[in-house]
Amino acid sequence: MPAELISFHGLADRREHLAVRIGKPGRVPLVRLHSECLTGDVFGSLRCDCGPQLHEAIAKIDRAGGYLLYLRQEGRGIGLYNKLDAYRLQDQGLDTFAANRKLGRADDERDYTVAAQMLRSLGVDEIDLLTNNPDKVEQLRGAGIVLRSVFSTDVHSNPDNYRYLKAKVVEARHAIELERAGS
Repeated sequence: MPAELISFHGLADRREHLAVRIGKPGRVPLVRLHSECLTGDVFGSLRCDCGPQLHEAIAKIDRAGGYLLYLRQEGRGIGLYNKLDAYRLQDQGLDTFAANRKLGRADDERDYTVAAQMLRSLGVDEIDLLTNNPDKVEQLRGAGIVLRSVFSTDVHSNPDNYRYLKAKVVEARHAIELERAGS
């Protein structure tokens, strides 16, 4: 799989985000906005679906040609340490969103302005988007990126992340068909 890492300077949040060009992107590339998840992406945590979504996105983009935007927005933007504190609260019975609120944080603090900036820098203003998250769709459209199509990721459910996925459906309207997964 041919891939190229692309770094950026001067983004709105001044963080170090990466684009990974995978394959040969067409005029309307397949794009995945993937927020950093150290526990899921690197350590294979079963508490979330981040690692499986990352691997799925890479495989699909490899077939279609496009970009993986790896965004430094750990824990829905609350950072690694707050995310680990939220895990402790989840172990006490709170869902992922209630845990964030208990920590005094928003349900989701991510801002996808940088994703739109990155796409424009790459010369891309129309995409096919791979996501279950309606907030990504709304924010990209609000930033002037044209979405030709939106494709849901597969359901990556297991006994350890079912409550997490259910909360994403109920609290944030994610397009995850848990019934299809048989959980």
